[in-house]
Amino acid sequence: MNIISLVIPSRNNLKYVKFAYNSIRKYLPLDVEIILLDDASTDGTWKWMNEIKILDDNVKIYRNDGPERVGHTVLYDVGAELASHEIFGIFHADMFATTNYIKNMLKHLKPKTVVSGTRIEPPLHPPGPEKYVKDFGLEPEEFREIDFINFVKQCETDNANKTTNGIFAPWLMYKEDFFAIQGHDKKLFAPMELEDSDLFNRFLLAGYTFIQSRDAFVYHMTCRGSRFKDGIKIVNEIPIGNDSIWKKAQDSDEYTKLREIKFREWWRKWHSDVLHNENMFPIVKHKYNIGFSVTNCNDKLLEALEPWCTTLYVDCPYDSYIEKNQPHTKFNLNNKIVPYHREKTNDIVIEFDGAKLNQTGFQIITRLLPDILTDSAEVGEMEFDIFKFSIKSLNTYEKKLIRLDDPYYTNQLL
Repeated sequence: MNIISLVIPSRNNLKYVKFAYNSIRKYLPLDVEIILLDDASTDGTWKWMNEIKILDDNVKIYRNDGPERVGHTVLYDVGAELASHEIFGIFHADMFATTNYIKNMLKHLKPKTVVSGTRIEPPLHPPGPEKYVKDFGLEPEEFREIDFINFVKQCETDNANKTTNGIFAPWLMYKEDFFAIQGHDKKLFAPMELEDSDLFNRFLLAGYTFIQSRDAFVYHMTCRGSRFKDGIKIVNEIPIGNDSIWKKAQDSDEYTKLREIKFREWWRKWHSDVLHNENMFPIVKHKYNIGFSVTNCNDKLLEALEPWCTTLYVDCPYDSYIEKNQPHTKFNLNNKIVPYHREKTNDIVIEFDGAKLNQTGFQIITRLLPDILTDSAEVGEMEFDIFKFSIKSLNTYEKKLIRLDDPYYTNQLL
């Protein structure tokens, strides 16, 4: 088993990272390397990590001294660099390992393959076929370990050697494959939020295979370093069928703020929503070089339209929009938003009157446009709803997003 390193970042989550570490050492072989990374914590995490390092020869530790956090988006990649072995795995600080977790994942691992485990979670998120929703405790101090382990043994029997094709943490792969696409997009998605979905899209576009091992289990308390980092505060209990209750918890203020910012960064990069099938297999739409040419534009339309195109040609002032939004994006808005009468050089230019844009039209150009262009468009002129299309080329550019140093991508950034 001495071939794998598990990477575990943590920020002010001492009781959870202890929970994760203790489970690995209790249930997995002792020669599994553990990379513990502290993100400028102030709760004694770094002191504890140093104590563990003295006692455990198969532990490496790293600290971001701060005072600002760098985020798990950065620290996962730092941990992968520090890993001694050719295979590494992403493991969250709020997860609990089981005896056959690694063994049942490794049997599916090959080059250019990402193997995910199967989560068992309390009902803090809606259910999905890629996981089990069953409450064995919301906090480490109330975790019903014996009941959980007995449940896992039955699930391992029921699901022996079964797989599906999805991807979600926890996962493992060869380091060489991870760094072939340069790891997480740290410039765009640090300190957190959507960094995993971006990575999964890029894995898919690079031709990697996804396998979820349905007999490799962890317990996952969910989002204790991000969404619920201020503690679980149940704000609503929502029936979701089969006598199940979704215990909807309050999101942290930091998460709420970052989520809005990072979704806009995602739209700017991918020109589509975060998409996957029911088993969490990513769906990547074609990305085209599109310019929106908008008359009767205004501040509200600038806010709504800007993330969804390559270039925005407008007939209204936009300096104040750039001043307000540039601090929150790595995309160069001065290159992206230009006067209406400037020469339009995009492969596809879509002209429309902003005064006529309703909710249906907005859905067409932000959610349906990739499918419309893929299924129906051809070089030349076409009209659809209120939109006039001028199409010079139907080249697609999503594969230009695989590597973080691709000039197509870097030239759009500051």
